Amino acid sequence: MKASDIREWDNVEMRARLGELKEEKFRLRFRMATMQLENPKMLQHIRRDVARLTTILRERELSETPPPEAAVTPEPKETPEVAVTPETAEAALPPETEE
Repeated sequence: MKASDIREWDNVEMRARLGELKEEKFRLRFRMATMQLENPKMLQHIRRDVARLTTILRERELSETPPPEAAVTPEPKETPEVAVTPETAEAALPPETEE
């Protein structure tokens, strides 16, 4: 399954195929666990097809939505100035340790 072929499908068809692939992946994983899977590469192909479909669906979703407006950063709030006195400076220092 090529991405160029998938892009020609509509969203409903893509979602239906995605559901089918997920079911097939489940069945193959189950068969692999019971050692009945003849071709282990099929899991890899299905996983990649699922990734292709979800990627193209997401691309379409992003192209349909308008870009977000420029984020307005709020102005920083002014903090009140605190007068530093010898008493407040000593209170801010960690206590001295005696050796």
